[in-house]
Amino acid sequence: MTDQARESAQDDWIGDEPRISLIELGALLSARWKLITAVAVVSAFVAFIAASLLPKWYTATTVILPPQQQQSSAAAVLSQLGALAGLAGGLTNVKSPADQYVALMQSVTISDRIIDQFKLQELYDEEFRQDARKTLLKNVRISAGKKDGLITVEVDDRDPKRAADMANAFVDGLRHMTNNLAVSEAQQRRMFFEQQLSQTKERLAKAQTALEESGITQGALKVEPKSAAESYARLRAQATAAEVKLQTLRRMFADNTPEVTQQQAALNALREQVARAERQDDGKGDSDYINKYREFKYQEALFDIFVKQYELAKVDESREGALIQVVDTALPPEKKAGPKRVLITLWAMLAGALGSTLFLIVRRRLANKAATPEPRASR
Repeated sequence: MTDQARESAQDDWIGDEPRISLIELGALLSARWKLITAVAVVSAFVAFIAASLLPKWYTATTVILPPQQQQSSAAAVLSQLGALAGLAGGLTNVKSPADQYVALMQSVTISDRIIDQFKLQELYDEEFRQDARKTLLKNVRISAGKKDGLITVEVDDRDPKRAADMANAFVDGLRHMTNNLAVSEAQQRRMFFEQQLSQTKERLAKAQTALEESGITQGALKVEPKSAAESYARLRAQATAAEVKLQTLRRMFADNTPEVTQQQAALNALREQVARAERQDDGKGDSDYINKYREFKYQEALFDIFVKQYELAKVDESREGALIQVVDTALPPEKKAGPKRVLITLWAMLAGALGSTLFLIVRRRLANKAATPEPRASR
């Protein structure tokens, strides 16, 4: 073999395998195009038959508008409540994004509600409820729009009517859950002030009973404690609210942060004013009656504050409870969502053509390898 022939034979090798030039590949495909076409057609035919045997499924879609966070009515009067404004203001920063409602609809509680309502454990032929939940979530897609904030619920099922009913059932389940959970800012404020109102009401009743049992003496009448007691009650109510706010801030910030330091200073100032008011009343008249009267006015001031905030929170909650608004109700779909026979057929045709081409290339390379002598090592 000449040097030129030996170099040509060596160039046809890549490692241990011979290579096929583009000209040889084109000639191979031209000679075998009928075989490639036949394999592609047969693959497409088989795929079409298989897709026709697959069960149909339908997709029902519903679109909802979740409760929107709005400026609360309480903001108009918070500035009049002194230190308590900071406490209530901390509650108004609670956010309720659409993603939170998406997570609620994907919760176990709502899933189990859907499973029981439509008997999905039997329908999916699952022995365990947790397996039925997994199958359900595979057939459900819940997403929140990044721009419009709308939540879309899509449900796949073999029965178009059941698919629509299940999509609407997810919305009903969300309504039921939000009625029992304080999800929104107004609901959280309402629950907070409802608890405070209940506790203050009990303390006010006890203070009133103690005041009535103390009786009224001539010395107490001469002192005229009403104005002093009301001023003292307001100061003590503000000090109590400032203390609660300080405890809340310490859960979020370190003790040396400006927020905690400023609130501590405000609380110390209020405590000093309360102590000064108590010292001014020492030795005046019937101290037992005055103390009970001041306690009564203090609880009364707190009760009035919590009543106002509770009522405003209920108003805001009623606004939000237009609650979950349905933009598009799920209706039984008229067209099936799958299987997509045309798409499956085209992919099968492409796979058949590529597979047959690859088979011919591999066979030709094996033939070239058998026919081409191995290159000798140069001396």
